[in-house]
Amino acid sequence: MSANSSSSSSAKLPLKPIPGNYGLPFLGPIKDRLDYFYNQGLEAFFLTRIEKHQSTVFRTNMPPGPFISSNPRVVTVLDAISFPILFDTSKVEKRNVFEGTYMPSKSFTGGYRVCAYLDPSEPNHTLLKRWFFSLFAARHHSFIPLFRNSLSELFVNLEDKLSDNPGEAYFNTLSEQMSFNFVFRLFCDRNPSDTKLGSDGPNLLDRWLFVQLAPLMTLGLPKWLNCLEDLLLHTFPLPSFLVKSGYKKLYSAFYESTKPVLDEAVEVFGLKRDEACHNLLYMAGFNTYAGMKTTFPGLIKWVGLAGEKLHRQLADEIRTVVRDEGGKITLSALNKMTLTNSVVYESLRIEPPVPYQYGKAKEDLMVESHDATFEIKKGEMIFGYQPLATKDPKIFDNPEEFVGHRFVGEGEKLLKYLYWSNGRETDDPTVENKQCPGKDLVVLLSRVMLVELFLRYDTFTVEAGRLPLGSSVTFKSLTKATGS
Repeated sequence: MSANSSSSSSAKLPLKPIPGNYGLPFLGPIKDRLDYFYNQGLEAFFLTRIEKHQSTVFRTNMPPGPFISSNPRVVTVLDAISFPILFDTSKVEKRNVFEGTYMPSKSFTGGYRVCAYLDPSEPNHTLLKRWFFSLFAARHHSFIPLFRNSLSELFVNLEDKLSDNPGEAYFNTLSEQMSFNFVFRLFCDRNPSDTKLGSDGPNLLDRWLFVQLAPLMTLGLPKWLNCLEDLLLHTFPLPSFLVKSGYKKLYSAFYESTKPVLDEAVEVFGLKRDEACHNLLYMAGFNTYAGMKTTFPGLIKWVGLAGEKLHRQLADEIRTVVRDEGGKITLSALNKMTLTNSVVYESLRIEPPVPYQYGKAKEDLMVESHDATFEIKKGEMIFGYQPLATKDPKIFDNPEEFVGHRFVGEGEKLLKYLYWSNGRETDDPTVENKQCPGKDLVVLLSRVMLVELFLRYDTFTVEAGRLPLGSSVTFKSLTKATGS
């Protein structure tokens, strides 16, 4: 079944009005915002409304609301069947909806609407995405060796931290520095430490990301500060001048280090040089680095919490395949690691790096959930919260549990319900869709991270927490592999 099924399929389900309402103008969106961030919390906000309406499709307001968003009204699609309507760009428009019901100022990106905010119908979307595909294709032989070198640095630093302070090695900071170094080396073919960035790249990017994403965040402050936080983060957009100097520093480093890349953008794809550089920085910083910033801690968290039995199974599989491949870690070798691949997919299922998807209906639509058919009118904003769609209990057994072997064997059939990349895992990114151009790279790097981890160590323990973006992970112990 699909989110936009044939008329014969739709006829089997009753046509129902979309439940829910938006409340009073101005007050309704603020009430929903306070519920979302403070009174109920993110998942409870959706779950209580699913229970109230007995439907995964309903009307509500999504933050930030007044005065950042001019129209916070959405129709939610929160199950695995209705959610994929958001991927059908023939039926939903993706113009300026990358971050939801608001769009940060173009001054964050040099005055340009970068590719993430373009609908596939816009000519520049095709040019930019083709260029991105060309960049990835030209570098695909470098992915594994370059990332393995980066991971070697990461694990040395991790061991040093545990040696200096036993039981307390904070993973996120180390992972973010490694991720930025890898991304910069991949696209710029040099170390960021050899530029004016030094080791400050992750901090500069994090500030730039925060100022744009602040309307969607809560910092977890004491309750008595909730009103102040809501006023500062969710009521008015933070100005770009707060991060202007840092962004300029990042832009200059990319501009000066990517001459051949930008030459190709101008000469082959007909892009303006500065527009290409702003798009490259956004793709490298927002899409790639920020994705790694949340994906890797999530992966390590869930694998770490899964315990020693899974660790033994992963180590056995990884070491056996690598030995059979003559000690080489290649794409062919990785493809033979069925449990390792499943564990990566399971981490992306249970904690997708990008939890939200938006699209505006281009026409009147009939959208199915498991139980009913609903009519969404042209111009209405459709919203999906990915962690609920990928934890749909009617699709996944024990959806709240991390099950490492979930996608092994017959479980591979469930990959069509894995939506982390703004598309199905079984689909490929194209110029006609909004699926992440680096989708396969994220999966590849996550697999390589597990391979390198279990070639070096037998098991490990972690302590995990929540951050405004993703999870925090602290290593408590690392047990080196016998003989290493």
